Amino acid sequence: MPHDDFEIEPVKGLPEAPPEGEVILWQGKPAWWPLAKESLNLLWVAGYFVFLACWRFVAVIDLMPLQQAIGASVPFLILGGIVCAILVAIAWVQAHYTVYTVTNRRVAMRIGAALNVTLNLPYTQIANAHLDLRKSGTGTIAFDLMGDTRISYLVCWPHVRPWKISPTQPALRCIPEAEKIAAMISEAAQARVSMPQVERHSAAPAAVAAE
Repeated sequence: MPHDDFEIEPVKGLPEAPPEGEVILWQGKPAWWPLAKESLNLLWVAGYFVFLACWRFVAVIDLMPLQQAIGASVPFLILGGIVCAILVAIAWVQAHYTVYTVTNRRVAMRIGAALNVTLNLPYTQIANAHLDLRKSGTGTIAFDLMGDTRISYLVCWPHVRPWKISPTQPALRCIPEAEKIAAMISEAAQARVSMPQVERHSAAPAAVAAE
């Protein structure tokens, strides 16, 4: 029987049920094809192997017949196809097992396939958000974290802003309707940050008068 590693989640994408007053506004995941192109550089890798095949063909065309020259170039295309297939599989697995959650209090990211990690990013710990929008409507929303909050680039990759290693910026990568989700996060964060925080202190014991 198939086994679901996340069947014990009380709410999909969250390690525990949201506390009272917290409302889930949106849940989603990366689009696997944009993730393969942007985070894994699929098209650049494919182009590299095509270049190697062309270079090999040009290098040997004067030394052997046309068919043999083509045959000498084909292995580069086969190897490139295998590598690209692996990258596509990685992108699909990452997208399949990822759940991004936006609530009225935080952004949560359940990421990873072999090693599962859940990041909780309260709006009170987010300094800024950056939207990288593509023509297709997909985009990446990266977060600047306040204070001493630090996360590992390698553990969170590819769910990070590219090339921002110190400090690492966690990111909702390649999500559909990114502009709409960014606006939703902005509104929820402003409402949360402007909400007055009530702190409860225990009353000091009353002084006992000396007899």
